[in-house]
Amino acid sequence: MKRLINVTLATALLLLPMTAFAQKVMTDNDPKAPFASYKTYGWGTGTASANPFGEKRIHDGVDERMAKAGFKKVDANPDVIVATHAVTKEEKELSASGYRGGLRWGGGMGTASVMTYTYTVGSLVMDLYDAKTRQLVWRGTATDSLDDKPEKNAEKIVKALDKMFKAYPPKVKK
Repeated sequence: MKRLINVTLATALLLLPMTAFAQKVMTDNDPKAPFASYKTYGWGTGTASANPFGEKRIHDGVDERMAKAGFKKVDANPDVIVATHAVTKEEKELSASGYRGGLRWGGGMGTASVMTYTYTVGSLVMDLYDAKTRQLVWRGTATDSLDDKPEKNAEKIVKALDKMFKAYPPKVKK
């Protein structure tokens, strides 16, 4: 019976395709916020990346896109405050490999080895607050945008910010 359970588990794991985690980006906003009046921005406190180089990439990427969106970075009295949050956590994945054996006379089954892999996944959140009211007016969230490989993070940050800024300024619904 134990062999049957092992083979069933191994077969299920082998049949499951490797999940290709695709970056998912969502934005939301306060439809009453006066987006057309926002011309300047400054940095506020967020949740820093555990990697200082990653944090710099995030800030540089936001600065570049804010400039392209028509904003000017200022040290005092900004229209909006930008805060970014880099949140990561470790995940575990089971992988079956090395299936040996098969159906044999007498009902015996083969075995498979199951390995556990640990990897880091993370999200990048960018918030814009109205500096006067201190209310959140726009949020961009990118899941699977941070991991434990710095070279991949640089690419993922660029893609995440590009996708977020496609939705800024928000379209006015009539």
